[in-house]
Amino acid sequence: MNHFPSVALVILNWNGRHFLEKFLPSVLASGYENLSIVVADNASTDDSIEFLQKTYPSIKIILNPSNEGFARGYNSALKQVAADYYILLNSDVEVTPGWITPVISLMETDQLIAVCQPKILSFENRNSFEYAGASGGWIDKFGYPFNRGRVFDFCENDEGQYNNTSQIFWATGAALFVRASVYHEQNGFDEYFFAHQEEIDLCWRMQRAGYKIFVVPSSVVYHIGGGTLPAGNKRKVFLNFRNNLVMLAKNLTFVEKIWKIPFRISLDNLAGFQALIKGDFSTFRAIQRAHFYFLKWLFTRKEKIHLPKKKLACLPGTYNGSIVWEYFVKKRKTFSEILQFKK
Repeated sequence: MNHFPSVALVILNWNGRHFLEKFLPSVLASGYENLSIVVADNASTDDSIEFLQKTYPSIKIILNPSNEGFARGYNSALKQVAADYYILLNSDVEVTPGWITPVISLMETDQLIAVCQPKILSFENRNSFEYAGASGGWIDKFGYPFNRGRVFDFCENDEGQYNNTSQIFWATGAALFVRASVYHEQNGFDEYFFAHQEEIDLCWRMQRAGYKIFVVPSSVVYHIGGGTLPAGNKRKVFLNFRNNLVMLAKNLTFVEKIWKIPFRISLDNLAGFQALIKGDFSTFRAIQRAHFYFLKWLFTRKEKIHLPKKKLACLPGTYNGSIVWEYFVKKRKTFSEILQFKK
């Protein structure tokens, strides 16, 4: 690039001093000319702030008054950050030298590209895709998110099979490149979500507005994952199930939602009863709570839902089938296998 647009890399931190100590050196070695680094702190109770002030005095610190979660935490912070592009980076991510330039270069070629992500590999198993983002997010017709390289809990080894730069449905919040003007145009994340799937909702809303989402696998980062809420945590289960239903209610057409949402609730209940049979009462209860709070949101929300004109299947990165059926019944575990049988 002859011109280097301004990029603000913003790390949202909550009691992540150990991650900051471990991964900030790689961030500082990113090698992009017009980069500023910001840590937005969600009222940490550890010594994160003292560590930053002492060790990295050049890093800007934004202090949120409370733990506002991922959605509101970033919304609050980004109102105070001026740049052409934001990179929203989890604190538990190791980046590689030169990882920023290929993504910004692509975004500069098309003003309609609003969001991108790099390839996300596992920090612990560096030849494997990582759960949170792998090589770009897709969604099935019932609203189940999955990735090129990760379907449900199965993460493929990275053998270069998804190395093509590609338009996708959603990009991971673990390392999210976003055009700042579009982020603010769309009013950022939906703060009701608190955490989990707010990035999918944002990408969906952006696509409804005519923007594009891409993955750029030539850019690579390594993610630990589960740094704040580990897999299986009942709070995480609750947020994922509740937020997914809220997202569907906001973004599906009227005809789609009147049958897809009841069907999704029935599938959720099936998953809950399977957990109960296995003695996992906390997961069962978390799913039931998610449904209760979704219905509460549905009947008490104040904001008006603007129904989309395009069906979900018309958007890039949509699988017009059921990954539940493909994965659990047909035993197709990989993204490539599932797309091979796409109707």
